[in-house]
Amino acid sequence: MFRPTLILCLFASPAVADVDFFSTPSGNIHCSVGIEANGSDIFCTIYERTPTLPRPGNCRSAGHTVSMLNRGPVTLECDQPGKSYARPSDPGSQVLQYGQRWDIGGILCSSSRQGLECRNDSGHGFFLSRARQSVF
Repeated sequence: MFRPTLILCLFASPAVADVDFFSTPSGNIHCSVGIEANGSDIFCTIYERTPTLPRPGNCRSAGHTVSMLNRGPVTLECDQPGKSYARPSDPGSQVLQYGQRWDIGGILCSSSRQGLECRNDSGHGFFLSRARQSVF
């Protein structure tokens, strides 16, 4: 006797990340944030600053971008040859107003008139402003 057999096929679905963007009210700092099931990350670029961020690794020029995951240390990105670090004329992203905070999957960012500070669950983070930049 023939018995129908149920065959179940399971396919792993690819990981999907939600990506969001924000800038500071001055437009001098732009950040992109990725949120996935296993964690999140943030990349922030500062366009005008004095003094400059420390020179990352073997870079010949100072970096303009910092990044970090929801756990672990901050990474300074080396400037990319041919990339313009002039502030974009079109804001194109939401603004994290002064006094506002944004908790992004283990990363907390706070905007103030003094600058932008972001920290992760490990206590690492960065502070960016036109006058001062630091990583911790």
